[in-house]
Amino acid sequence: MNHSEIDQVSLELARRVAERLRGQPEVIDFARANLVRWSQQNNFAPSLLRCYAEWQQILSRPVEEVCALLCSESDDAQRLRQNSPFAGVLSPAEVWEIKSRFRHAPATA
Repeated sequence: MNHSEIDQVSLELARRVAERLRGQPEVIDFARANLVRWSQQNNFAPSLLRCYAEWQQILSRPVEEVCALLCSESDDAQRLRQNSPFAGVLSPAEVWEIKSRFRHAPATA
C-alpha cells in the first residue's frame, strides 16, 4: 500500500473507533490506559511524549468532539491518527477486514 492508501485505512479505522466510542464512551478509558503505558515505555522519546500529552488533552473533551476529530480529514487529524491511543479497540478481524478491503480495491488515478 502507498502512503495515501495507508492514510485511508487509518481514517476508516478511526471511523470505526468513533462508532464504537459513541455507543461505549468507556472506550476513552482504554485509550487513556494506552497513553499511560506508552508514556512509561517511551519516556526517552520527547516527540512521542508530546503526542501522548496532546492526546490526553483531546481525550478530556466531550465524546462527540473526540469522534469528530477521529473522523476529520484535516492534516492535523491525519497526523494524530498516526499515534492513535485507540489501538486495540477494534478486534484483529475488524482491522484485517478494513486493510484487506483497501489492499484489494482498484487503484484510482
